[in-house]
Amino acid sequence: MAQPTFFQKPSPTTLAEVAELAKATLADPAHGGLEIRGLASLDEAGPRHLTFFDNLKYADQLAATKAGACLVSDRFAARVPAHVAVLKAAQPFRAFVRIARQWHGDTLRPQSWVGNEGIASSAIIDPTARLEDGVVVDPLAVIGPGVEIGTGTVIGAAAVIGPGVKIGRDCNVGPHSAVQAALIGNNVLIHPGCSIGQDGYGFIFFGPEGHLKVPQTGRVLIQNDVEVGAGTTIDRGSLRDTVIGEGTKIDNQVQIGHNVTIGRHCLLAAQIGLAGSLTIGDNVALGAKVGINNHLKIGDGAQVTAMSAVKDDIPPNGRWGGHFAKPTKQWFREIVAVERLVRDGSADPKGEGKE
Repeated sequence: MAQPTFFQKPSPTTLAEVAELAKATLADPAHGGLEIRGLASLDEAGPRHLTFFDNLKYADQLAATKAGACLVSDRFAARVPAHVAVLKAAQPFRAFVRIARQWHGDTLRPQSWVGNEGIASSAIIDPTARLEDGVVVDPLAVIGPGVEIGTGTVIGAAAVIGPGVKIGRDCNVGPHSAVQAALIGNNVLIHPGCSIGQDGYGFIFFGPEGHLKVPQTGRVLIQNDVEVGAGTTIDRGSLRDTVIGEGTKIDNQVQIGHNVTIGRHCLLAAQIGLAGSLTIGDNVALGAKVGINNHLKIGDGAQVTAMSAVKDDIPPNGRWGGHFAKPTKQWFREIVAVERLVRDGSADPKGEGKE
């Protein structure tokens, strides 16, 4: 970015080379020799930075930017100040990300936090654990009996991997994470402070003996290419498994209860709470702080707006929101109707709301 401190800096690159990498069109080929040294936002960019614009909300920042070049769609190209070289792309942000991934690939997959290239002397590894060549284990990590870990995987400092856990290749388990009763695929990123495979919240309530704990004997299955945000907890199943489908991306501080099944390529934003034994289909998107009751089904392609509480099944491709959640069009109509009642005073039984 504008002043990278912790990550590698890209080599200076001509704007013509940037255009080729971004699969963009340079509006004025005369600018092709301009040297670009980094990426930055509209408001922080300098004369040697590349930025992007694709939202009219930031039109004022575009007008005032000091960037050397800007990725922009043909629709907004005329808005770019004359001193800024224009790179035209159908999807400017996607093109910007393509360049960022090329220049800042070291940010995409965490490596050892301490620069370790092998197994730290202070790590504790049970002699029955099997680690393929190329596994990195940082200081104070603990790996239990019967664990299997694939090549290219990094186990962070003070992480604990419980007995029998299987972790695939090119994975990361962040510092201070705890993993037990889990089978994990390839290219899975588990950020710091996660708890995976602990027993779920299962009790028989209010009996004469108090609350009786129900044994949780299932597992957690995490398929390939999943990302789990920092501080997230994923409970193991009670009788069947808790499953996280391929390519699903989970944000920070999410709670996933026992027996939950999440499909492929889902997006879960921060602080979501998923109660036990619910089923989420493929390509589902849940906004931040969504709560979903147990034993429900969320259909493929459904979307739920942030801070919604879901107590009913959602059909495939449904767009729901509210408390309690319902189809968004219905929810918006009800909000408008209530606001109208309050504004007109008809919602006040004594008529005191009227002027």
